[in-house]
Amino acid sequence: MKLRTPWITLLGAGALLVAGQAMARQSTPSPQVADPMPPAAPMPSDTAARSQAAFQTPQGEVTVRSALPTPTPASAPPPFEQLASGGKFISADQASAYPPLANDFDYADSNRDHRVSAAEYARWSKQQ
Repeated sequence: MKLRTPWITLLGAGALLVAGQAMARQSTPSPQVADPMPPAAPMPSDTAARSQAAFQTPQGEVTVRSALPTPTPASAPPPFEQLASGGKFISADQASAYPPLANDFDYADSNRDHRVSAAEYARWSKQQ
């Protein structure tokens, strides 16, 4: 019987604590906070207009665009001989003369020897 007495006391104290908190919440009015931002305008339903929406804020109108910009067309790759400067391979430094190749240098270097051969360059340029 001695073992049950502490548990019953603990359970009763916990119930009183929870009941007190519940009563305090009911009697304290919650403060009303003014909404600093007006509700957002609904998004348009058609697909073309869905990529752009305008919202009115206290600071002014905000336009949100969710479409990616159209990429600029890349020029045709220069000849291998021009990038290799008459050599048999294109190094990473030489590839920097043509930014798309510099960006894809690791991909174009299929055998991972840190240089692009004429065959690797031809394979890479076909995919462009």
